Amino acid sequence: MGVVLNMEGSKGGPASVDRLVGLTRSDMARVNELILSKAGSDVELIPELAKHLISSGGKRLRPMITIAAAQMFGYEGENHVKLATSVEFMHTATLLHDDVVDESDLRRGRKTARMIWGNQASVLVGDFLLGQAFRMMVDVGSLEALDILSTAASVIAEGEVMQLGVSKNLETTEDEYLQVIKAKTAALFSAAAEVGPVIAQASRNDRAALRSFGTNLGLAFQLVDDALDYGGKASELGKNVGDDFREGKVTLPVILAYRRGTSEERAFWKSAIEENNCDDAALEKAIGLLARHNAIADTINRARHFGEIARDALAPLEDSEQKDALFDVIDFCISRVV
Repeated sequence: MGVVLNMEGSKGGPASVDRLVGLTRSDMARVNELILSKAGSDVELIPELAKHLISSGGKRLRPMITIAAAQMFGYEGENHVKLATSVEFMHTATLLHDDVVDESDLRRGRKTARMIWGNQASVLVGDFLLGQAFRMMVDVGSLEALDILSTAASVIAEGEVMQLGVSKNLETTEDEYLQVIKAKTAALFSAAAEVGPVIAQASRNDRAALRSFGTNLGLAFQLVDDALDYGGKASELGKNVGDDFREGKVTLPVILAYRRGTSEERAFWKSAIEENNCDDAALEKAIGLLARHNAIADTINRARHFGEIARDALAPLEDSEQKDALFDVIDFCISRVV
């Protein structure tokens, strides 16, 4: 369910995360060193497979958020680097597991690990990275940070199972779908944002603000991905356009178009999604129906709504470069579809 961010900004607007990249550059260099170190193993396949995904072009937005959130409250230690690396390992493990579940061929424009090494190796290396993530959390010595990230890992797994339950189910409601992506995508954004103020010993109100920011940013991020699957370009998505459709995923654009459609149109969706009649001609028809019922536009509007909630969550915090950089992330997320 991931889309690779073009960190240079959207073609449709000036929004970018350059400020976030600049503020976190020094600490992220240490994160990158730790990633390479902790992905090492005497078992040759583990670093080979891990580095294939780690070095494949992802921009590490989640760990940058962890670093910026810690900086925002004046943290000066080393533990934010370990927690940011843990966040990235959790994300990478999720991608490895996702590609197996979704039977995906491409990830960030390259063959997925499962296509090169197989499903078993992908799952097991994902488990190894999760183990390394938890070892680093223990090294930090913050029970509260450990609780936040371990809870997120559990919620993400629940989200994966929830997604299986709604797969190919066109009776899925919008509320049910939002629960899936809140668990599957937003939980890690939320945890990544919250652990920064936790180790900086910020107030509970400040922690809650970053938690809310992360949750709503994650919801907006995923909804934008859903829209892009039917309107982006393969070079920008890092996967084939229409992959969600071909995999029978019931995302918000499909939910809206199905519910708003005629009986004939609903029969088409059932044939395409539930019976796997999803060739290129069917994809073209699906895109036409999404446009007819404003499903893409309304999905983007939902994303903007959650983006505004994320912005409001940060608004009461003391002004800082980091706060402005996190505002930029919200704008950039939405601008991918402008």
